[in-house]
Amino acid sequence: MAGVELRQLRYFVAVAEELNFGRAAERLLIAGPSLSQQIKVLERDLGVRLFDRDRRSVRLTPTGSALLPHVRDLLDRARDVERRAAQLAGYESVRLGYVNWLPPDVVARTSHVARLHVDAWVVPSHAQAARVAEGGLDLAICWVREQDLERHGLRARLVGVDRLYAVSTGGDTSEVAARDTAVLIDDDTVSWSSWNDYAGRLARDVGAHVVRIDDGGVTGPAFFDHVRRSSRPVVNSPKGQAAPLPPDLVQRPVAGPALYWTWSLVWRRGETSAAVLAVVEALTGSGPGAVPGQADGDGWLPDGDPYKAG
Repeated sequence: MAGVELRQLRYFVAVAEELNFGRAAERLLIAGPSLSQQIKVLERDLGVRLFDRDRRSVRLTPTGSALLPHVRDLLDRARDVERRAAQLAGYESVRLGYVNWLPPDVVARTSHVARLHVDAWVVPSHAQAARVAEGGLDLAICWVREQDLERHGLRARLVGVDRLYAVSTGGDTSEVAARDTAVLIDDDTVSWSSWNDYAGRLARDVGAHVVRIDDGGVTGPAFFDHVRRSSRPVVNSPKGQAAPLPPDLVQRPVAGPALYWTWSLVWRRGETSAAVLAVVEALTGSGPGAVPGQADGDGWLPDGDPYKAG
């Protein structure tokens, strides 16, 4: 056991829960071959086989199944040691991850209840939620669906709302109907998993036109190039909401319905840390309330969004 790392044990738990190396690798944000190699190293160091795997399936061996609850318990105790050490040092640190949006003065709003560490590793929403579930973070601000909360054993509160707008060429800045917009869906299903899901549902629900891309152009200069080639205004993703537009492009509000993107603060069910729960209250106690337009259908959210009315 001397050579076994906690990181490898987290990898084992992820593969055991997914029973698929590809999905586990996406969840852990590492390459599939690297994950497979780390599991082989763990099996070698432990002297046991944890998984039976072939081209079609992955299964826990009887030994792997027997070890899994003990590994989970060990990881829980390791997290408890980290928290106790922080308490003995005179403070409790709370780790917060995010995608691209944070509430204003987030540290100042929580300084009276905990020492907040805003994690510098900015990754997509689905990955931040998984990091909370696995204990790499205490909290994260991300976009989640009800199925994500159920799958990962998380709780969520609304902490922010973005109204999405469209970008187009020309000088027309008037409202554009949602059905007359285009949405970009990228072939990179790992980096753009959340946006692709949102955009696909938007297309099905309101008739927006799907443009499939493979260059990561959901944001940045490549996004502006896609707008210039499009015959329709293109919906801007949350990551591009604050980016300045080139002089040849304009912002257009989307209506009929307006399009909203929700930001949730997520934490683990059964969380016992008083500091973590106090940060939740500090960040959401005077939150944005309900998402506009839910009562009369003038505001669109995808099915599965925790804040969608009805």
